[in-house]
Amino acid sequence: MTSRVLQPRAVCSELRVRMDLRFLLVNLLFLGSSLHLCSCQTYVLSDKDGLGRVFDGIGGLSGGGATSRLLVNYAEPYRSQILDFLFKPNFGASLHILKVEIGGDAQTTDGTEPSHMHYENDENYFRGYEWWLMKEAKKRNPNITLIGLPWAFPGWVGHGKNWPYDFPDITAAYVVNWILGAKQYHDLDIQYVGIWNERNFDIKYIKLLRYTLDKSGLERVRIIASDNLWEPITLSVLLDPELSSAVDVIGAHYPGTVTVKDAVKTQKKLWSSEDYSTFNDEVGGGCWARILNQNYVNGLMTATISWNLVASYYEELPFGRNGLMTAEEPWSGHYMVDSPIWITAHTTQFTQPGWSYLQTVGHLEQGGSYVALTDGRGNLTVVIETMTHDHSVCIRPPLLPFNVTSQNATFQLKGSFASIKELQVWRSQFNFKTQEPSFFEKLTPLKLVNGSFTLHLAEDEVYTLTTVTTGQKGSYPDPPPSAPFPKVYKDDFNVRNPPFSEAPDFADQTGVFEYYINMTDPGPHVFTLRQVLTQRSTTLPVRRQRNLTVTCDVFMESVNTGGVFIAARVDKGGESVRSANGVFFWVFADGTYKVTNDLGQYSHPLSGTRAYVWHTLSLTVEGQYASGLLNGYPLWKNAVVLTAKNGWAAIGTHSFELAQFDNFAVVAE
Repeated sequence: MTSRVLQPRAVCSELRVRMDLRFLLVNLLFLGSSLHLCSCQTYVLSDKDGLGRVFDGIGGLSGGGATSRLLVNYAEPYRSQILDFLFKPNFGASLHILKVEIGGDAQTTDGTEPSHMHYENDENYFRGYEWWLMKEAKKRNPNITLIGLPWAFPGWVGHGKNWPYDFPDITAAYVVNWILGAKQYHDLDIQYVGIWNERNFDIKYIKLLRYTLDKSGLERVRIIASDNLWEPITLSVLLDPELSSAVDVIGAHYPGTVTVKDAVKTQKKLWSSEDYSTFNDEVGGGCWARILNQNYVNGLMTATISWNLVASYYEELPFGRNGLMTAEEPWSGHYMVDSPIWITAHTTQFTQPGWSYLQTVGHLEQGGSYVALTDGRGNLTVVIETMTHDHSVCIRPPLLPFNVTSQNATFQLKGSFASIKELQVWRSQFNFKTQEPSFFEKLTPLKLVNGSFTLHLAEDEVYTLTTVTTGQKGSYPDPPPSAPFPKVYKDDFNVRNPPFSEAPDFADQTGVFEYYINMTDPGPHVFTLRQVLTQRSTTLPVRRQRNLTVTCDVFMESVNTGGVFIAARVDKGGESVRSANGVFFWVFADGTYKVTNDLGQYSHPLSGTRAYVWHTLSLTVEGQYASGLLNGYPLWKNAVVLTAKNGWAAIGTHSFELAQFDNFAVVAE
């Protein structure tokens, strides 16, 4: 593919016009118009006066929460293909950074991730899937930067209070244990840990965390604070030398490409430690292209991390498809390599953490931006974006109006780059008018004349010009086509050596379900799914269905106070799950049951259910009516359904308790 490169003398040369008295006026008007159209703005790229800030990388975030939940359930080779598009160098996104949630047994957006310490005397460093994900990333890129951040904590950390920093020594030890466990059990070196939340008295926690890290031999682990807002952490760092020595990076979430003066004054690294969070269509790709450049041009941020890494959770949950790519159908194997993957590649495949930005970066005269980076050993990478306003809107914050028009731009290389004779060229064109985008195309290398080149830049384009020759647009055969969730779904949870603690396809919501060896009944229930936390929980194993039957064996472990449910047509999940509507069939250890939905309740005092006995519940919803069976016998029928006409199937507990579930099945029409 030939690049649209215009040499300076060709595009900006004097227009030769044969003057004729008969056409003098016409030619003068034409000359004036042509000179205007051929005008060029020149941008100097030089290291003569030194370099800018050190580049720390581009990354993705798994968690906050449970955003990679379905990825682990993909069969091979599709799971490895997805991981390659994310992490494999010179293939796809080729990410420099992976940030993961330190699970806290609590709902943190789209689900719950398990803690390594459910209780104070409990430690298990094999729960969840973030360990696996970090190892897979490290397998592909041994130099990837690993970051951990807790969004929530088990209740015991705060002694039952809703604020984990009242006992900072306990909280610091909890976080440090996770970092130590990563190394001891998985040989993973966590390089940064974030602190998500900040009030004035959190300063004590930050200092204590630094002390605890150092005392544990983790001097190499650096702290990101507040991993939320620029203020008030920046002012506190300026005023408190001890705090300043504890904090290595000031991180902001969704900064809108701008920082604050006090943050720059700290002379700390400035990161957009959580950004993007936008539906990953072409406008989402445009958002990502704009902020990857302008986070540095406007805000001197040297790292940008996308929430989220991969949209591997049910799309109907909050912020569906807000990842760099989409992998939400493990049952079919279908996944989508969305535009943000290739926009990421424009930077990541041609730079590395440790490179430096040039001081000569900025905005283009007719809109858009450019950045340039070098490894200090002769390599140069230039990334240019011309995203228009309406085609680069992110979910947050609001984007002020601006204009971008097509333009010719001349770049003059000076300093140590003046001798560069050729640059590799990669281009993405969004083509919103034709709706035929092309992403990450390799064009003909560009020959420079006296260290200069000129580009014709249309609207909504991204260019990379680089001395690096190793870039590649990786590919695999198309994955299987998209398919709905199976109408018949069954799981007896009898997995002798489960690779993950969670059952396939379940999306833990306000608590965690884990595989469990049931010692009380070694017969048909050797392996069960156990609600292991003291939190009410629902799981959402099937997508929206109208008429269905849900069946599950249940085992309550709280005498008299215990209660469990199975449900259908559940209409909400994620951070909205506590206000979910649906048809809920409850049984309780005191021998009662009830049926609830959003507007009505049908109940009867007697069911005969009790704790430490297995019971089989069955819920059928057809059209406007629902009925329920207990141990194969009708318990209630013809309850009027007042909720939505479709939704998820779910199981869960009544309150803060332990319970077990087995032989789960859904049959849908």
